Amino acid sequence: MKLLEPGSELDGFVVDECIHQGSMAHIYRVHYARGAPDPGFPLAMKVPRMAEGDGAENIVSFEVEQQILPALSGPHVPRFVAAGDLERWPYLVMEYLPGRTLTHWLEQPALPAIEAVVQLGVALAHAAHSLHQQNTVHLDLKPANVLVREDGSVVLLDFGLSCHAHYPDLLAEELRRAVGSPAWMAPEQVVGVRGDPRSDIFAIGVMLYQLFTRELPFGAPVTNGGLRQRLWMEPPPPRRYRPELPAWLQEVVLRCLAPEAAQRYPSAAHLAFDLQHPQQVRVSARGERRYGAGVWALFKRWMRAAGLHYQPSPLPARLIAEVPIVLVAVPHEDVSDATLYSLRQAAARALGTRPGARLACVTVISSGATGSVSARQSETSMHRRYLTQLRLWAQPLEQTGHQISCHVLEAGDVARALIDYARGNRVGVIVMGAATHGLKTQRFIATVPIKVAMDAPCTVILVKQELPFEQLATATEEI
Repeated sequence: MKLLEPGSELDGFVVDECIHQGSMAHIYRVHYARGAPDPGFPLAMKVPRMAEGDGAENIVSFEVEQQILPALSGPHVPRFVAAGDLERWPYLVMEYLPGRTLTHWLEQPALPAIEAVVQLGVALAHAAHSLHQQNTVHLDLKPANVLVREDGSVVLLDFGLSCHAHYPDLLAEELRRAVGSPAWMAPEQVVGVRGDPRSDIFAIGVMLYQLFTRELPFGAPVTNGGLRQRLWMEPPPPRRYRPELPAWLQEVVLRCLAPEAAQRYPSAAHLAFDLQHPQQVRVSARGERRYGAGVWALFKRWMRAAGLHYQPSPLPARLIAEVPIVLVAVPHEDVSDATLYSLRQAAARALGTRPGARLACVTVISSGATGSVSARQSETSMHRRYLTQLRLWAQPLEQTGHQISCHVLEAGDVARALIDYARGNRVGVIVMGAATHGLKTQRFIATVPIKVAMDAPCTVILVKQELPFEQLATATEEI
C-alpha cells in the first residue's frame, strides 16, 4: 500500500503528513474535514502495511488493535476515534499524543541520571498496571512503544501484538508461533504462552537494564535458539557495566528478568512500590553481584529449563486481585491494646487469603509547625521512634512469609494522607480501625474511616475490637 499524500482525504479525515514509517504500519497526522465536529484533541491515523512481501502478522496485528483499542481507557493509552473497513481501506484513527519515546532516551550520548530512570520506571510500571487492570497484556513493550509526556507520565502505544482476556487471541489462533520483538520478549512468550501480565514486567526489566547500562541483557537474537537461551541464561549484572548502581536497584531489575514468571514481581504495582521505596527492598546476593553466574550454576538452570512446563496465563485482573498491596493504618497514640491486636489479626487474615500479597504498615503523625533546626531534629527523632514502634507491632506478621514494609507519614489530614498513599502506590486493600485516632476523641475522628471508605480507590476493611482485654484481666484476677 502506497503512502498517503498530504491533503488527501479518507472517510472524512484529511492527511497532514506521515510522521512514522514502521515495518508493520505507517502513521499520519490527520484532521477532520471541514464541517465535521472537533474532537477537542489532535488526531493520528495508523495504516497497516500490506505490500507484497509484508508478513501476514501485519494485517492480523491490525485486526488485534482494532479489536482491543476501543475497549481501553485511561490516561496511559491514546483515545480511540474511528476505524476503517478491513476489506476496503484499513486504518485506525486515535488521539495524537505529544512526547518522546524511550528510544530518544537511549539515543542520548550520556547515560541518564539514576534517579531519572527510577522515576521513569515507576511511571512505566503504573501504565502497565492500568492496562493489566483492564485484562489486557501488551506483549510488545519496548522503547519505541513507550511515550513519555512532558509531565513524566507514560503512554503505551501499539497494541497490535496484545492479548485481551475477553477477546479471541487472533495472533495465537492464526499464526501459531511466537510473535514479538526478540530483545524484549519474555521466556514464556518464546514457548507460545501469551496473556501473562508478568511478561510485561519482564519487558520493563529489559528497558530498565538498557537505560541504566546501554546494553541489552540477552542481546538481540535472530534465531529461535538464541531466543530460547533466556529460559536459562542469566544476564550480566547491571553493576558490571555501571558500578555506581545501588544494590537495591540491581535487585529490582534482575527480579524483573527472572526466567520463570512466578519469580518476578506478581504485579506491576509491586514493581512500582519497590522503585518508590528503595529502603524497603530486601537485597540478596543477586543485588550485590558484579559478575555473572558460573558454569555449574548455568548448567543447573539449563537442566531446570529443559524440564520446565509453562502454565496457561491467569486472567490479568484476577492475578492482580489475588496479590494486592495491602495497607494497614496503625494509630500511633491514645490507642488500646485491643485495637492494635484486632488490626494485626485483620492484617494477618488479609494476607492469609492472598498468597503473594504485600503488606504496607502505615502510621500518620502530625506535621511539624516550625522549621527550626532543633524542631527538625526533634521531628526526625519522633519519626524514628514511631517507625520503631510500627516495626515492633508488625513483627509477628513477618512469620507469614509475605513482604512487609513500615512507613511513617507526616500530614495534618490523616484521611487524605492515607488516600493519597493508597492512590500513589496502587494499593488494593486498606485495613483500618473503625476509630483510627485515639479513644478520647473518637467521636470526632470517627469521620476518618468514613472519608477513607468514601474516597479510597480500593477496598476498605474496617476493623472493630475483637479481644475483650478487660474481661480477660477480670478472669485472671478471679483465678
